[in-house]
Amino acid sequence: MSDTAYVSPGIIGERPAPRGNAGILAWLRANLFSGPVNSLASVLLLAFVGWALWQVLNFTVFTAVFTDPEGQRGVVCRPIEVGREVGACWPFIGARWTFFLYGFYPLGEVWRVNVMLLLGLALLVPLIIPSVPFKRTNVVLFFVVYPVIAGILMIGGVFGLRPVPSEQWGGLSLTLIISVLGIVCSMPLGILLALGRQSKLPIVKAFCVGFIELWRAVPLITVLFMASVMFPLFMPQGMTIDNLLRAIVGIILFESAYVAEVVRGGLQALPRGQYEASAALGLSKLKSTMLVILPQALKHVIPGIVNTFIALFKDTSLVSIIGIFELLNTVRSANNDTNWNSPTQAITGYLFAGAIFWVFCFAMSRYSIYMEGRLNTGHRR
Repeated sequence: MSDTAYVSPGIIGERPAPRGNAGILAWLRANLFSGPVNSLASVLLLAFVGWALWQVLNFTVFTAVFTDPEGQRGVVCRPIEVGREVGACWPFIGARWTFFLYGFYPLGEVWRVNVMLLLGLALLVPLIIPSVPFKRTNVVLFFVVYPVIAGILMIGGVFGLRPVPSEQWGGLSLTLIISVLGIVCSMPLGILLALGRQSKLPIVKAFCVGFIELWRAVPLITVLFMASVMFPLFMPQGMTIDNLLRAIVGIILFESAYVAEVVRGGLQALPRGQYEASAALGLSKLKSTMLVILPQALKHVIPGIVNTFIALFKDTSLVSIIGIFELLNTVRSANNDTNWNSPTQAITGYLFAGAIFWVFCFAMSRYSIYMEGRLNTGHRR
């Protein structure tokens, strides 16, 4: 054995970690294949995901019908040979696209719906982007001016616009109208109910508790039936209220009860020190609530509020049971068109409607995550 020792003439530079401790292989070993049971579960789950993904792609892309050059309609989506697989019938969606967007709205007047939607989008986008200036002006335009303009465009009857009754509204545009009105109106009402439930005045507290518990104790489908069928029976003879308006009011009152409970959870989550600190600053009860308590409570319950709004957007499909042709009802009605009768016609229509709902719900979910992270600066270290 030699007594000679090796001494490095300089400092050895940094070297990459062994392949087994870094990179994709290390992640797979740590998260998917850390043991026999996990490895088996991962393999089975990956196999199922791969099979499901292949089925979806096969139906929507590989075996789907995209064009109808000869105008055969449903014939083009039927299997010509026995055993031949036919996927999604996308020409059906293209042919009924206008119906899915506008329902029975007169084709010569759909420009009014387009202007209404584009104007709302132009006012909403700057409102939800924090860096855009002139927020107060934007709020006034969106919540005060825009509803008047949208109502004039959709209803008509003034400025030479042709009157269009709400019975002819429908499709995705009506779904968005119900959702936006439900969200915008139920949010402040829910906040007031939550604050009232925390009030020390017995009458105010009892009214808010009774209101919240009453609306949370019945399903939305019952509310819609009551608004559509029972409510007109209590009206004076000869007096009627639009069926769509009754449904929207019912949805607003129903969702406001759930928003109130979510906001109440945020109010109860705040430590007592926040109330004492605002009182020590000499703030009145109103200023303390508006400037100190409520902003912190709303920040804590952003996921719950957005979850309620997502549920509201999906629940708009329930208005179809009272004869309102929102997106899902227009798809269901279009499936009865015998000219497009094919084995995959209905599946394609419902897949299209589901994709539309997923896009909007996913967008709201991602935006809530963005806002939650942006407002979470006070908890970072």
